[in-house]
Amino acid sequence: QVKLVESGGGLVQAGGSLRLSCAASGRTFSSYDMGWFRQAPGKEREFVAAISWIGDSTYYADSVKGRFTISRDNAKNTEYLQMNSLKPEDTAVYYCTARRVAITAVWGDYDYWGQGTQVTVSS
Repeated sequence: QVKLVESGGGLVQAGGSLRLSCAASGRTFSSYDMGWFRQAPGKEREFVAAISWIGDSTYYADSVKGRFTISRDNAKNTEYLQMNSLKPEDTAVYYCTARRVAITAVWGDYDYWGQGTQVTVSS
């Protein structure tokens, strides 16, 4: 079992930055591939980024490529999402996810997810 808790969300002006964190419980965190998804009001949940268990492979949605960076610190059981050059359309609840086997952009492939953290970008 893995429990995920996101933090770091908040209100920021367009062009600003935020860093989301996802703290994971359990001693097997380093064996899980991790991801970030987001869901805006009235919209479907969408993939944001994913990182392999060892951190040597990352994958981004085109909408965030070049602005967001996913990373992890297995010694701290924590995953991060550095978000720069934020836009109003980045406003959403952001969810941390975990699964084994391989990184993927499909929400249904993930076995665990957190409660989400709200990110609001004002124009």
